[in-house]
This record gives sequence, C-alpha cells and structure tokens, in this order.
Amino acid sequence: MGYYLAMSTDNRPLSPHLQVYRPQLTSLLSITHRGTGMFLAFSSPVLVYWLWSIAAGAESYAAAQHLLGSNLGRFVLFFWSYSLFYHLCNGVRHLAWDIGAGLEITTLYKTGWWVVVISFALTLLTWVIGYAARGTGV
Repeated sequence: MGYYLAMSTDNRPLSPHLQVYRPQLTSLLSITHRGTGMFLAFSSPVLVYWLWSIAAGAESYAAAQHLLGSNLGRFVLFFWSYSLFYHLCNGVRHLAWDIGAGLEITTLYKTGWWVVVISFALTLLTWVIGYAARGTGV
C-alpha cells in the first residue's frame, strides 16, 4: 500500500511560536490587521445600537449619544475609527500584493510604516473635522 515513516514524537521540534522569533514589523502589522478586523466585527453591534437609537426616537438617541459621548465611549470610538482606517489602508496594501506589487523587503517595510502613519493621520483628521462640525450644527 505504500511506505509509512514513523517519527518519534519525543524529539520532534515544536512549531514556531512567539518566544522563538524576534517580532518584525511585518508580523506585527499582520497581527494588528487581524486584530483590527476582529475588533471591527465584534464592535459592529455598537453601530447597530446607534442606528437603532436614531430610529427609536429622540429619547433613545439622547441616551446613545450620552453613552457614546462619555470618556469610555469616545475612547472606544477613537480606537474603532483607527481600526477602520488601519484595516482599510492595510487592505489596500494587501491588494497591491495580490497583483505582485510591493513584495520587495524594503518596500514591505516602507509601505508598512506608511499604513501606520496614514491610518493615524486619517483618524486624527476625522476627529478634528468631527469636533469642528459639532459646533456648527452640521
């Protein structure tokens, strides 16, 4: 039927894990991409709650605004917006890889840092515009 090579499990090496390798930018960005994707998925009920509160009337909307406007709510929303922009920017980077562009090691590091910087800049810009529009009734 074929040959089967039995290997002793006593001396088998363990799979690579985080204690074996020094973290690299590319691995940290990959882990962060997965983490932000999970955070966006698990926090989507907050968006649904906010939209539901709009449909439920002024009292529900005021309660949602009070909750989301608290310090904890703003922290979560800030992290949510950064996660959204990071996941978007890194997703565009992955699309470039899918067509074979930017796979050189120096380009990987440059585009990785650009993803971090641009996503943070977009987050700050969004919050600045949001706070500026808040006072104008827009």
